[in-house]
Amino acid sequence: MMIDFAFAPASAADFDALLALRLRALRVSLEALGRYDPVRARQRFADHFQPEYCRHIVVNGQRVGCVSLKPVEDGLLIDQFYLQPAWHGRGLGSQVLLALLAEADEQGLPVQVEVLKGSRANGFYQRQGFVLQADGQYDNYYQRPACVAA
Repeated sequence: MMIDFAFAPASAADFDALLALRLRALRVSLEALGRYDPVRARQRFADHFQPEYCRHIVVNGQRVGCVSLKPVEDGLLIDQFYLQPAWHGRGLGSQVLLALLAEADEQGLPVQVEVLKGSRANGFYQRQGFVLQADGQYDNYYQRPACVAA
């Protein structure tokens, strides 16, 4: 079933709300790895947060997630892609990802993503054509090759 969603721009004023979303979305995965630390999570989010590339994911007028699509040296980077836990497993993440990939395809650019090891998101990205490029101590690094839009 398709979920009617929209993107809305984020701003620097959204930092705390988006950080809270990140903590809710990642807590189970981080706890399983023994790495849940709200202070470190805040710092990591602050280090990566660029409001000019961040978008709210909106369903029925409610902000239910966020995602960033950032230009990088060799393509685009999906970053800070979080959905409220109530939206996990309902197909919204796939729809959002397909919309982002369509944007990349229009530009003929590959897409990269960094995923926490042990997270269910690893399988999610692999099912969408992302290929493991490298694995770090805590994260896996994937890329989807450039596709040219028809």
